Amino acid sequence: MGKKGRKEKVKGAEKTAAKMEKKVSKRSKREEEDLEALIAEFQNLDAKKTQVVETTCPPPSPRLNASLSAHPEKDELILFGGEFFNGKKTYLYNELFFYNIKKNSWVKSEIPNCPPPRCSHQAVVVPQSGGQLWIFGGEFASPNGEQFYHYKDLWVLHLATLTWENIKGPGGPSGRSGHRMVLSKRQLLVFGGFHESTRDFIYYNDVYSFSLDSFSWSRLTPSGSAPSPRSACQMTSMPDGTGVIIYGGYSKVRVKKDVEKGTIHSDMFLLKKEGKDGQEKWTWSRLNPCGNKPPPRSGFSMAAGSTGRTVLFGGVCDEEEEETLEGDFYNDLYLYDTVKNRWFPGVLRGDKTQKKKRRRGRKGGAEGEEAEKEVDGEEVALQGPTEVIKEIVTEDGTVMTIKEVIRGPQMEEEAAEEEEDEDDGLPSAPLVEPCPRSSAMATIRQGKVFLYGGMFEVGDRQFTLNDFYCLDLHKMDQWEVLVEMDPKTQEWLEESESEDDDEQEEEEAKGAEGEEEESEEDSNNEEEVEHPTVQEGESLTDYQIRTEQYWIEVARANMGPSAKDKKVTKVALEMAKIFYEDE
Repeated sequence: MGKKGRKEKVKGAEKTAAKMEKKVSKRSKREEEDLEALIAEFQNLDAKKTQVVETTCPPPSPRLNASLSAHPEKDELILFGGEFFNGKKTYLYNELFFYNIKKNSWVKSEIPNCPPPRCSHQAVVVPQSGGQLWIFGGEFASPNGEQFYHYKDLWVLHLATLTWENIKGPGGPSGRSGHRMVLSKRQLLVFGGFHESTRDFIYYNDVYSFSLDSFSWSRLTPSGSAPSPRSACQMTSMPDGTGVIIYGGYSKVRVKKDVEKGTIHSDMFLLKKEGKDGQEKWTWSRLNPCGNKPPPRSGFSMAAGSTGRTVLFGGVCDEEEEETLEGDFYNDLYLYDTVKNRWFPGVLRGDKTQKKKRRRGRKGGAEGEEAEKEVDGEEVALQGPTEVIKEIVTEDGTVMTIKEVIRGPQMEEEAAEEEEDEDDGLPSAPLVEPCPRSSAMATIRQGKVFLYGGMFEVGDRQFTLNDFYCLDLHKMDQWEVLVEMDPKTQEWLEESESEDDDEQEEEEAKGAEGEEEESEEDSNNEEEVEHPTVQEGESLTDYQIRTEQYWIEVARANMGPSAKDKKVTKVALEMAKIFYEDE
């Protein structure tokens, strides 16, 4: 009786999920039809390309939810897609970039017949046939961010010939984004994700397999207790190809008519394969990893290494109330060992060359010992983590405050990790790390983890990043900065409080796009020759008071007549401050 009742309960849950999916599908169909025309226009433009064009370029523009993959045969990384939001408009990309690790250089590749713009997709590299990059799903959004199109297409980029191919196979997953996909032996496994329309949403916990031999999809029906539906989880393939591990993720439910509640998952599951190929059986089971587990979070970045270790970086923990949503962003690092089923905190050891210098200094007699004592005396205060606050002023005058945590030299480490550390007790130099963020792109190549972009929020404003870091996972000494964050890339357009003005402002913004560069050049030229100079001995406050009206006029010219006086004055004072400090 118990077994029969349980089956009926499972079937009932499946029916409810099927009904919800059908309901979401109907409501979103009209929205997606509207966006299909826009996507078709992108594809028509791409269809005009007849040859591959490769151009050396600066690093990609700020973005999040792109894919960053390591080339299976070369010392290169591959970045595809992503999104950028400037406060009013959402931009989706289908750009393809190659990063040469040895040369520290970027190349943009324009290849005919490429996938349409998207974000929150999944990309997996496969070593066969000179290397392949497989891409599935993702989403496209209308410029105002109110309508969504979820892809269910599968693409492969043949890296040896630089050609895209759209793989059409029936029976695949429904349109979705935020899902996860990994390579497990000769198949791609897809898990979870979500589908959202203007009014409804649904999260998935289904599993699909795509065979790299037969180029066909099949839906798996594992036994056991499956993870609850979710997106943006960590999915790691077992080194021996016998299964995958699922950790964490995010989902939400509607608690009232217009109120949604999000859930951050921190549980872990193993999906294991047993039996011969073609007759395999899949089973879900829950895992309870040991070690130092990460605090609950969503939007973390993950990258899997070849030795069975997975790297988890950053993320955000949202504190939700009915009307507000505030998040604590992270920049910490955790390592998960799939073989030992154990979490390790990613504690950096510092630059050992500095330690060697101090060891040499100790051999220099009493004078060296005294100097060493002074160094030790200074650095005792750094035993705990220190928070450093930097202020960066963007081009529009907004002050962006970034908090960076400088780890103390003797932060706790796992006992197993201590014997690997050759430190003789001397404190290391302060370590600067990537600022806290979520939705960054990460991958591992030859024992180094690479981290690109992402975003964080300050109040109602979103900062999208294009900085680039790498960390040697063997040394675990310090992050290397490959590309610093450029404040000039931080564009943000305040939304109007009046809904009646939204359409008019959107049209003005579109019209202003073509003139943006020209007006910036004019503004720069004016700065060079016409800004009021700082008088000798004049304080910042005196300078701001004396030149306030001038800078208000400059700010008004840049921000437009519809900007509020209070905002214009604030920007004007910041512009005066920047000019004063430069002088």
